[in-house]
Amino acid sequence: MTRAFRLEQSWENVAQAIESLRISKLRSGLTVLGVIIGVATVMTIATIVQGIQDQIVRTLQIAGPTTFYVMRIGSTTRVNPNNMPKELRSRPFLSEDEAERIAEIPAIAYASLWIQLSERLEYDGVRTQPTTAYGADDRFTEIQGGDLVEGRWFTRSELHAGAAVAVIHRDQAAFLFSQGSLIGRTISIGGRPVTVIGLYQDPGNIFTPQGQGVGAILPYRFVEHSYTYDQARQVFIPVKPSPGVTVDYAEGEVTRVMREARHLRPADKNSFDLVTQDQILSTFNSITGAFFVVMIVLASVALMVGGIGVMAMMMVSVTARTHEIGVRKALGATRGDILLQFLTEAATLTGIGGAIGILFGLAAGRGVTALMKIEGEAPLGLTLIAVGVSVGIGLVFGVLPARRAAGLDPIEALRYE
Repeated sequence: MTRAFRLEQSWENVAQAIESLRISKLRSGLTVLGVIIGVATVMTIATIVQGIQDQIVRTLQIAGPTTFYVMRIGSTTRVNPNNMPKELRSRPFLSEDEAERIAEIPAIAYASLWIQLSERLEYDGVRTQPTTAYGADDRFTEIQGGDLVEGRWFTRSELHAGAAVAVIHRDQAAFLFSQGSLIGRTISIGGRPVTVIGLYQDPGNIFTPQGQGVGAILPYRFVEHSYTYDQARQVFIPVKPSPGVTVDYAEGEVTRVMREARHLRPADKNSFDLVTQDQILSTFNSITGAFFVVMIVLASVALMVGGIGVMAMMMVSVTARTHEIGVRKALGATRGDILLQFLTEAATLTGIGGAIGILFGLAAGRGVTALMKIEGEAPLGLTLIAVGVSVGIGLVFGVLPARRAAGLDPIEALRYE
């Protein structure tokens, strides 16, 4: 049998499968509904996850991919905060002297002690939800990204004296006072009066929980003297390597200086943690990876249901077309021809369902990412896999009814009414 003949036969089988779908639209639609839902779910989730991953990578790049943080206890040390081991509870607090020592390292472009609070902003009776307020300095955007969109940063004298001034997020400013500019006005942050001297716009990060975005930046010395904070958990040292210096080398230098400052012996473990952007991204990827696996499992259930539906429909189709099968066999169709015919129909059925599912999934993914205000594209490889899986489902679940059709006795099939 020539290749051309087999190709023609395959096209005839596909055409016949499409004709069967056309004749039984409702039954066919209900049959592939599970396949459509499963594939659409996978495509939607893949688009969202891809968009979120791209967004967080862009955010980290904006904030500086080489920036890392010195913390008393960071994400690299896995502990139960309610049952912390003694060696962790006894770790020294971070100090200004340590931050200054790090800043003096030739390989380091910036290091300073920061404080992170959660406070409400208030002006003329209008209050925000609790938002993040940093005790930092005028180089804040070098570490966290974003821009000063109006006003100015702190002067050296304001930083040194701990002046009651603040740069606040422009969205918070618009919420507190929509009639004009807050620049030069006195607001309350955590019950302390401060004068607004500038407005800040962050680089945009959809992963920041509601109310936990940057609300205000205050001089470190002012926060240190005016607010109550947890020195163990809310104080950290952001570190930015000099241009051309790798993160690994900078981390090694910071580790050396910190160990020297704390008089640690070679056998002693570090009494501090270093948290890099890669670790933040890795933690995020592990979370989205687990989420994606759960969605795949749920989608697989829908695909399994769709596959069972395909098998049931094909069984009904074999029964309804028993006489037709008998005629084909009487005209010389082999067992393999009949088997191929029904496998092609099953694969075509699920292939069409998969294609519809991909379209729905892409549309849903675009819609959700648009609502989340992120840009997301479904991975091309996953799209091809989705098509292959949907066709594969038809082949797997179509084997039993196809074998049943191929095994019919032609004489008995011709007698079937």
